[in-house]
Amino acid sequence: MAPVNKTVVEEFILLAFADLHQIQIVIFLFLLLTYITCIMGNLAIIIVVKIEPSLHNPMYFFISVFSALEIIFITVTVPKLMDMLTGHNNTISFIGCFTQMCIINSLGVTECYLLAVMVFDRHLAISKPLHYPTIMTNTFCVGLAIFPWIFGFTSILIQTVITAQLEFCGPNIIDHYFCDFAPLQGLACSDASFSIIFTSFAAAVDIVPPFLIIIGLYVRIIITVSKIKSKDGKQKAFSTCTSHLIVASLFYGAAMIVYVKPDASYYDKYLTFISTAFTPTINPFIYTLRNRDVKAAFWNLGN
Repeated sequence: MAPVNKTVVEEFILLAFADLHQIQIVIFLFLLLTYITCIMGNLAIIIVVKIEPSLHNPMYFFISVFSALEIIFITVTVPKLMDMLTGHNNTISFIGCFTQMCIINSLGVTECYLLAVMVFDRHLAISKPLHYPTIMTNTFCVGLAIFPWIFGFTSILIQTVITAQLEFCGPNIIDHYFCDFAPLQGLACSDASFSIIFTSFAAAVDIVPPFLIIIGLYVRIIITVSKIKSKDGKQKAFSTCTSHLIVASLFYGAAMIVYVKPDASYYDKYLTFISTAFTPTINPFIYTLRNRDVKAAFWNLGN
């Protein structure tokens, strides 16, 4: 029996928002504005935390690490999307596609666990204020900041290698603005069942545990704060958590809807757009507008 002649896919075509061709220029201008705002806002936070002595503590160290992550996160996706919206190049090589997928998803998982680390820091500060300085040493803080990156990239690298073992012989059109697991698995010529099940299970492991940790720690924080008799004390304790809670809710809301399910949806690219482009842009404003210390630091620098 003669072997079947299969054409190996060498590149993929990203449709991005081709179905919204009438307003693509509007989307481009919106993305340009949000990208510039995101970079400037998060860089401002990193700089002010670095040079303002009053912000040299674990809480703001983690916020600065989070801001750096947001800059990388939006840079991996938005410039390429803006290039596609202008009609220059909507193709991506096979290796480039899987590399992009690995980096984007790794950063997403890193953010999941970094958000959990940040609420763990707030839990210690509120629940064990006397032991907090001895527990949150510089070495321990750096270790907590590095762990999400190692876990995120290791987890996604395994999933990427498994998905890359699938056969891709056509079609090669991806209805998304970046390469992601579900759209690629849907294009595979070989049986993608194991890859789909594994990535769905891994997504649950990547997203659900840190989400449950955040919920559990916030419950304990609320219980602890409720025991504080002083009204000012309660307000101060909650003020250090509300910004983080808003950011975590926005990120996890989109991530859990898109990734913790076995099949792809037409609306996935719009939901991921929220978490990869819009959320990183508003995060600096959430942390500055609702944080007295950061606002005071910016005021001092301005004067």
